[in-house]
Amino acid sequence: MSLEIKVPPVGESITEVTLSSWIKKDGDQVAMDEVIAELESDKATFELTAEKAGTLKTIAAEGDTLAIGAVVASIEDGGAAAAPADTDKADESAPSAPAQEAAAPAPAAAEPASALEIKVPPVGESITEVTLSRWLKKDGEAVEMDEAIAELESDKATFELTAEKAGTLKTLAAEGDTLPIGTVVASITGGGAAPAAAPKADAAPAATPAPAASASSEKTYASGTPSPAAAKILNEKGVDPQSVNGTGVAGRITKEDAVNAQKAAPAPAKTESKPAAPAAAPVVAGERGERREKMSSLRKTVAKRLVAVKNETAMLTTFNEVDMSPIMEIRSKYKDKFKEKHGVGLGFMSFFTKAVTEALKDWPSVGARIDGEEIVYSNYADVSIAVSAPKGLVVPVIRNADKLSLAEIEKEVIRLAGKARENKLGIDEMTGGTFTITNGGVFGSMMSTPIINSPQSAILGMHNIVERPVAVNGQVVIRPMMYLALSYDHRIIDGRESVSFLVRVKQLLEDPARLLLGV
Repeated sequence: MSLEIKVPPVGESITEVTLSSWIKKDGDQVAMDEVIAELESDKATFELTAEKAGTLKTIAAEGDTLAIGAVVASIEDGGAAAAPADTDKADESAPSAPAQEAAAPAPAAAEPASALEIKVPPVGESITEVTLSRWLKKDGEAVEMDEAIAELESDKATFELTAEKAGTLKTLAAEGDTLPIGTVVASITGGGAAPAAAPKADAAPAATPAPAASASSEKTYASGTPSPAAAKILNEKGVDPQSVNGTGVAGRITKEDAVNAQKAAPAPAKTESKPAAPAAAPVVAGERGERREKMSSLRKTVAKRLVAVKNETAMLTTFNEVDMSPIMEIRSKYKDKFKEKHGVGLGFMSFFTKAVTEALKDWPSVGARIDGEEIVYSNYADVSIAVSAPKGLVVPVIRNADKLSLAEIEKEVIRLAGKARENKLGIDEMTGGTFTITNGGVFGSMMSTPIINSPQSAILGMHNIVERPVAVNGQVVIRPMMYLALSYDHRIIDGRESVSFLVRVKQLLEDPARLLLGV
């Protein structure tokens, strides 16, 4: 008896994972609770274990994106494999049985009459339903394998549904229906195999190609009709579909036909194409290769979230600059004693985190968030720190940063950054957060406009420290200066609050004694 192994729930907001690698291979013997595969979400990596001992049968492949609850493998009982062997022996000991079954190929010919269900295929990672815009083949019509039978339309594109075998079409959905992915829209009964098996004479098969040949030459409803993708290309290029020779089923214009037509459109000026030929093939010295990599789940999710933030928030950025001399003097004076006592170095991040938590007390709306039609204020400060990890950007959270000392903040930064680089961060370490700090200065950035870490409402961008001439008490002096950038959601944070918050951070950093005194 086999046991199905499914993708387990791995987090409240996670709906799918990627099967990154199989630890055990198909056909391997596995023990109960033994790790058989690694699953990867946009936030963390998880191990999939065997729920019983037996023989592993893999169903999903490495790199597949799987929904929560999807079957990835099955485990067969150790003795189950012997059962088929016994049946083989039984067949050998009963020679009369094959003789009786040999007389039954006639019913086998009726087997193709079994219906093959045609389902809505997956058409995109974020697409959960489509609309059946129109049937290209009608109920009861004969269809060929791979022939387009219907057009499906999502909110992003239009797709063709093709027949997965030859036979008679039975439609189950109506034009205009909205269908979830995986819904059965039609069935195909019969098939091309049955007619081919019946006529053993060579003359009958020879007659079959004749209609096919005539069908290609005859004008049908599909002749000169472009597929949705082809129609879009032809429309963009201004090419008349009537001037395109369709190579698809029944003369239908395919996407490839449209692409070729678009290239052939400038053909009238063939005299111009000849001089253009040398320019189209320049000789470039050296190797010019390309490589393609599949986007990781983390990278895809980060991309979606960043675009969503830009589209769904009223994001604005305000700037200021801070004289880093006081903090640099403190670090220079006490860094050795600090490390000796606490076991960690005294970095800039602890000062900025502490300054942010103090400024949030004065301007709580900067640490608030919008939830529906309500604004949620927090009486604590969970500060997210952006970290560049091997698989992409992650933002672990320092919990209750307002209650931590400089040394405790530095220890948390080191701990979280280390786990991020080893891809060992848990979901609980990356969720939540009321405010984010990102330090592009470590890569040499002079100034930037950081994107808000949704659902938060603000993010502080640190940049590189550059010695610049500044005016102090009427004198021009050289000071180590850093530009600060605060990106914020203008729907919840007004200009006065954002500017005042950033000025408060500047004051605390330029006079670190205020951090100790809370003034």
